[in-house]
Amino acid sequence: QVQLVESGGGLVQAGGSLRLSCAASGRTFSTSAMGWFRQAPGKEREFVAAVGWSGLSVYYADSVKGRFTISRDYAKNMVYLQMNSLKPDDTAVYYCNAGGSSGRPGNYWGQGTQVTVSS
Repeated sequence: QVQLVESGGGLVQAGGSLRLSCAASGRTFSTSAMGWFRQAPGKEREFVAAVGWSGLSVYYADSVKGRFTISRDYAKNMVYLQMNSLKPDDTAVYYCNAGGSSGRPGNYWGQGTQVTVSS
């Protein structure tokens, strides 16, 4: 099993940056694909970014390509989402996820962290 705890959310003005962190525990972290999803009010949860278990493959939703960067640190069991050039449409609760593939989530979720982008 993998336990996930997100941090780093907050309020930022449009054009600003935030870095989300996800602390993972559990023996399967190093062999699990990791991802970020988000859910805005009144909308379904959607895929944002993912990194493969080896760290060599990364994937992004079209809406965040060129602005967001996902990375992982095996030594610290951490996953990060660097978000630049933020837009009001990026406002959502962001969730860390483990074990997914092809843009679909795995079974393990964090509690979520709120990101609010003001115009």
